[in-house]
Amino acid sequence: MPVIAVVGAQWGDEGKGKIVDLLAEKAHIVMRFSGGNNAGHTVINSYGEFKMHLIPAGVFHKGVTCVIGNGVVIDPAALLEEVEELRKRNVEVDKLFISDRAHLIMPYHFILDGLEEESRGSSAIGTTRRGIGPAYMDKVGRIGIRTGDLLDKGTFLERLRLVLDQKNRIITRVYNAKPLVLEEIYDKYCRYGELLAPFIRETDLMVEKALKNEEKVLLEGAQGTMLDIDFGTYPYVTSTTTMAGGACSGLGLSPLKIDGIAGVFKAYTTRVGGGPMPTELLDEIGELIREHAHERGATTGRPRRCGWFDAVVGSFSARVNGFSSFILTRLDILSILPAIKICTAYQIGGKKLSSPPSSVVELAKCEPIYEELPGWQTDIGDIRRFEDLPIEARTYVKRLEELLNCPVSVISVGERREQTIIVQELL
Repeated sequence: MPVIAVVGAQWGDEGKGKIVDLLAEKAHIVMRFSGGNNAGHTVINSYGEFKMHLIPAGVFHKGVTCVIGNGVVIDPAALLEEVEELRKRNVEVDKLFISDRAHLIMPYHFILDGLEEESRGSSAIGTTRRGIGPAYMDKVGRIGIRTGDLLDKGTFLERLRLVLDQKNRIITRVYNAKPLVLEEIYDKYCRYGELLAPFIRETDLMVEKALKNEEKVLLEGAQGTMLDIDFGTYPYVTSTTTMAGGACSGLGLSPLKIDGIAGVFKAYTTRVGGGPMPTELLDEIGELIREHAHERGATTGRPRRCGWFDAVVGSFSARVNGFSSFILTRLDILSILPAIKICTAYQIGGKKLSSPPSSVVELAKCEPIYEELPGWQTDIGDIRRFEDLPIEARTYVKRLEELLNCPVSVISVGERREQTIIVQELL
């Protein structure tokens, strides 16, 4: 049975939540493999509208097992709040499990995230200030605290005392801020541990069991390829691997077991936070797209920067991830425009580039080379077959297939689950 990874292909916010919610109907297990609650998925279904940050979108389907893998960093308060919100709205969470190897976001991570961002001044990265980066720094620095540590209060206290002593020295001596109190953090996180204990498991064993039973497995990514710590627009990136390869290390899964990788692209480009974005529209068209699509971050509420589809970024993303197909979301938003542009290359210093430079300094200098296609200017929200789309919309999608060198499998034509065109079955 197939194992399919769903990965963001731009700068995040591509609509992965709706897609995972849709595909999970046919899955046995849905597994989130990276990021933290700095990521956000908006899901609209029969239960209502939800802003998901940590729990896989497969939770809305009864009988589907949902796993938060070891590659995710967890804010216990945010996770428990999400669980409670789902329960209040009659969504069952009895098949939700958390890896005992997943690292925790601690109070000092929040404080250091904010202090470090403020210290950068005009060079601030634009983090969500939710402690994600500092938590991953501690993971790599081998001083992180994991969910499994909460199950042994003695061990947890020893680790916390050691780490907090170090963090308080940084907080007080470098930033002249108030130190944190050991007992307060210990008591609070022990309570979190008691509430989370029923969910904590060796989830890598669950992966192995699912594969042995030939179950349909859906791997849920967070954010997008251009925010990847290695291949994104560094340093304006997140602190972990957002690409398909991250599913392996973030879940304990062999690369040989992945049968397909679907990249999710928005029909235009958006970005939140700092960093270069070659196709950004700082005009009335960009504002029109933003307002019509309600482009604000699901996590921060910040307005998203909007621009034309960037096929230079797109083809790069398809190449480094190895997409077997791509999913196109929010095609309906472009219905308001009489003409649509696609960036097919960059121009810099008299040179033409077909792949984005690794340097953000160079990327910021790149001028997009556009190809213009006619718009369709008609509502497509009720269309369910590709051949029923206006010829102009089909031409646009076909052109993206050519530029990405990859076939389209799913097209979203509205926010609701049913507003979807299935071109190729994935699960």
